[in-house]
Amino acid sequence: MLKNDVIWPSHRQFDSRTEWEPVGFFSECLCNATSFDLMLGFFSSSAIEVLADGFALFLYHGGKMRLIINDVLTQADKDFIAKGKEGSVLDFFDIDNLEKIKNTLSKRNRHFYDCLSFLIQENRLEIKIIRPRDSVGISHPKQGVFSDAYNSICFNGSCNFSRNALIENIESISIDCDWDGSVAENRVRHNKELFQTAFAEQNPNYVYVDASKIRSNIQNCFRKKEIEELLEEEEEIIRKEKKEYPINNNVAYALKRTREKVNNVISLIKEKYNHSEEDQDLPAFPYVTGPHEYQNKAFEKWVANKQKGLFAMATGTGKTITSLNCLLNIYKGKAGCYKAIILVPTTVLVDQWAVECKKFHFDSIIKVYSKNVSWKKSLDNIILQEKINDDNKLNYIIISTYASFARDNVFTILTQLPRKKVLFIADECHNIGAGKIKVRLPYIPYGRRIGLSATPQRQFDDAGNNAINDFFGIKEDYTFEYTMQQAIQEGKLCQYYYYPHVVYLNSEEMQEYNELSVKLAKYYLVDSDRFKKDDILMSLLLKRKRIIHKASGKKTVFYDILKDRIKTNGSLKYSLIYVPEGNEPAEYFDNDSDSQDTISDDVETQHLIDEYTRIVAEVDPHTTVMQFTSETANRDGILEKFSKGQLDVLTSMKCLDEGVDVPRSEMAIFCASTGNPRQFIQRRGRILRTHEDKKYAIIHDLVVAPKIDYAMSSYKMERNLLNNEMKRVREFANLSQNSSDTVKELEDILTYYNLPIF
Repeated sequence: MLKNDVIWPSHRQFDSRTEWEPVGFFSECLCNATSFDLMLGFFSSSAIEVLADGFALFLYHGGKMRLIINDVLTQADKDFIAKGKEGSVLDFFDIDNLEKIKNTLSKRNRHFYDCLSFLIQENRLEIKIIRPRDSVGISHPKQGVFSDAYNSICFNGSCNFSRNALIENIESISIDCDWDGSVAENRVRHNKELFQTAFAEQNPNYVYVDASKIRSNIQNCFRKKEIEELLEEEEEIIRKEKKEYPINNNVAYALKRTREKVNNVISLIKEKYNHSEEDQDLPAFPYVTGPHEYQNKAFEKWVANKQKGLFAMATGTGKTITSLNCLLNIYKGKAGCYKAIILVPTTVLVDQWAVECKKFHFDSIIKVYSKNVSWKKSLDNIILQEKINDDNKLNYIIISTYASFARDNVFTILTQLPRKKVLFIADECHNIGAGKIKVRLPYIPYGRRIGLSATPQRQFDDAGNNAINDFFGIKEDYTFEYTMQQAIQEGKLCQYYYYPHVVYLNSEEMQEYNELSVKLAKYYLVDSDRFKKDDILMSLLLKRKRIIHKASGKKTVFYDILKDRIKTNGSLKYSLIYVPEGNEPAEYFDNDSDSQDTISDDVETQHLIDEYTRIVAEVDPHTTVMQFTSETANRDGILEKFSKGQLDVLTSMKCLDEGVDVPRSEMAIFCASTGNPRQFIQRRGRILRTHEDKKYAIIHDLVVAPKIDYAMSSYKMERNLLNNEMKRVREFANLSQNSSDTVKELEDILTYYNLPIF
C-alpha cells in the first residue's frame, strides 16, 4: 500500500543526487499503486522510460491507468521538441508510426509498450488525446495521481519528464499525500478533479481527438505477454541497469528496492504455480492472469440459463478455453470433480481438445475414435465405477467425434454416465442439426450443456436450427456472443485488409453456364430463396459448381495476386491458399455432420488442388509449397514448418476450416465461390489469429459473377445467388481496414444486377 509499504521523505520532495531520487518516486508508486492517472505533454521514448521500472508489478496488482496526452504537432511544437533542453534533441516519435520505430526501441521501451498492450487487452487502459483550443502551442503538463484502495498521492511540476534527465540532471518533484492533513488532502482532491474534468472531456480549453488508433496500433505492434513474463523482463532490465549504464548509488538503491519487490512477486507466482507433484495434478486455469472478462461473463450467463447455453464466438477468440473454464468452475464448486463429454467434427480436433484439457490439468482423458483401440475398455471401467458408487468423485473427460458418438454401440455406452454431473460440450455445434446426431438429440440425458460455434446458424435449415436451439435452451438470443468486430477491436484478433476480385467467365464457359442456369431455374423457389431437393437438381448443381471452380479467369487472377505479393513483400511466406473442394454442392445445403473432411475421389477435384499448387511453383520456383489435406501425413509437423517459415505456402481444401490453428499465416486467398458463409467465416478466423510477428492480415477473395441476360428466365435466381454471396463480401468489407477498395472492385457487377454494396 502507498501509505504503509513505502517510506516517504518527510519534506515530500524528491531531488536528484539525494537519497530521495525522482526515479525512485515513480518506481515506488508503480510497485504499490492500483491506479494511475497521468497527464503528459507529449509522448516520447524518453518520457515513457520513466515508467518502465515497476510497471509490470503495477499490472500484477490489478493496476488500471488513465492517460491524457497532447495531440502534436504544430511547427512551433516541432521547434520546441527539437530544441529540447540545453540544445539536446528529444527523441520524440509519432505513435501513429509506431510500427516503423518498433525495432529501434530499447528493451526498456519495448517493455513499457508490452505493459501498455497488456493493459489495453485487459480493458484496463483508457487514453484521451487533447489539443489546446485556440492555441498554436502544446500543453506541457507533467502531473498525475497514484492511488490504491485507501490513499492517493499526487505530483505536479514542470520537471523534465525523461529518465535520463531525472538521473543525470538536477531535477525535483513535489508530492502531496492525502493522509498528511487537510491541506495536502485538498491538493490531492483538486488534482483529481482537474484530471477528471479533462478526462470527461469537460475542459473547455481542450479539443479532444479520437484515441482508438493509438490503442489499435499498440495492440498490433506488441503482442500480449503473460504477467509472469513481463515481471521477469522487468527484473532483468533493472538488474542489468547498473552494469550497462553509469548510475549513482542513490539511483541504484532505488532500483534495488524495486527489483527486490519484483523478485518477491515472481517467487510468489512460482510458489503458487509450481506446487508439489501432487498439487500439480489439481485442475487450474492455465494462465496466470486468469480468464478474460468475457470468458467469465460467458460462465455467468451459462449458469443463469440453468447451465445450458450456446456460445456464439468468433473463430480465434478462445471457445475451447471458455467452455473448459465452465468445467473448471464446476470442479471448484460443490462437485469437487470433473466429468465431461466433448463432441468434435474431426479426429484432428479430438487431439487438439485433449491438448487444451491437459493445460487445465484435466488429465483423465479418453479419446473415442479409431486411433484408440482401448476406448471401450476404458469406458466400461468408468461406468462400472460410477454404478458401484453414485457419489464417486471420479474424474474423466471423454472426447469423441460426432460420427463415433452417433453409432449405436458408442451412444449406448456414453448415455449411461451420471446425467446430472456430466457436462456435455458440442464443438462446432452447428453439426448437431443434421444427420444421425440430430436424431440422437432427444435421447442425450445430460442436463449441463454447452454448444460452441462461430457460425451456429444452418443455412436454409429451420428444422436443424430449431433442434439446436431447443437442445441448448435458446429462446431468442444466444447465451453468450462474442463477435468478430468485438474481437478485432479488443485485440483478440488482428486487423485485416480485404480484396475481392470479380472473375468473369469466358464465352465458352458462359454458354455452358447459361444452359445450366435455365435448367436450374425450374428448381429454384424465388420467394424462399432456396432450391428444392431433387436428384436431377444435384447433378445440375454439381455441373454448375465445376464451371465456376474451373473458370479460366480465376487462375489468371490468382497468378496476378501471387506476382503482386512477391513484388510488394519479397516472398509468399505465410500464405494459405483455399482451393475449391468436394464433389457436392454444399453451398446450397448444409452438409450432414457425419461426413468427414476428406478429398473427393473426383479426378477433377484432385486436379484442381494440383493445378493451384503448380501455379504457386511457377510464379516463384524458390517458393516452398505443399498440399495440406485430411490425407496429408504428419500434418502437425507441416504446420510447425509453416509457422517457422521453413514452408512458405499451404494449398488446402476443407481441412483448414474447423479448429486447425495457423496463427502465423499472413495472407489467405479464397479461390472457391460459395453462398454459404460458414466456410469463409471460419477461414477468415484462421487468418486473423494473432501472432507477435504479424501486424495485420491480407485476404483475397475470388468471386465468380456470371452476367446473365435480363431476359433470361434464370435472371432472378442468379441475382439472388449473387446477392447471397455479396452478404459475405459486405461483412468482410465492413470489418476491414480498406472497405472503400471493395466498392471500386464490385461496382460494375453490382450495377448490372442492381444490388447494393452496403
